Amino acid sequence: MGVKAESVKELRAATGAGILDCKTALEESGGDFDKAVEYLKKKNRATAVKKQSRDAKEGQVSTYVHGDGRIGVMIEINSETDFVARSDPFTEFTREMCLQVAAMAPLAVDHDDLDPEMVAKQKEIFEAQMEGQKKPPEIIEKIITGKLNKWYKEVCLLDQAYIRDDSKSVRDLLTEVIGKCGENIRVRRFARYELGEGL
Repeated sequence: MGVKAESVKELRAATGAGILDCKTALEESGGDFDKAVEYLKKKNRATAVKKQSRDAKEGQVSTYVHGDGRIGVMIEINSETDFVARSDPFTEFTREMCLQVAAMAPLAVDHDDLDPEMVAKQKEIFEAQMEGQKKPPEIIEKIITGKLNKWYKEVCLLDQAYIRDDSKSVRDLLTEVIGKCGENIRVRRFARYELGEGL
């Protein structure tokens, strides 16, 4: 089946994927735009998994100041090469991550970066909430695990809903950017300052 150039152009504009990838996606999906988008998402996820083991030592440190100097963010995001670190998709992603951190105030990049004592205290809070519930222990444990997972979505940057599109997480956005750039990209660390915080 022949794919129209306009369809490839439209898919590329919507996803940011390469021309050949868009053409292949449309061919594989029989010209169905939504199926082609889903095809590209799956391809990006597979690409991201393959590339995660590769070293990412280049990148950018980006900053953002919001609200007349009331909130400041500094973030380090790594790529494999400086070529990708200077690319438009990478630069746009670092800017979006600064805005995400400013708006959503995560505590850590991912679960593994959270202070174990903080996680233990949060679990204790959820356990205390479940005291007196007349439910089997295994059900209570599942509820506590569910509450912890919900909490991770609030405090871990990669698990948070993306501020511009809450139908996807920051991790989903990262996967898309890895697919566009063709390299491993890693959010390494960030710092967020808010005027008067901790006083």
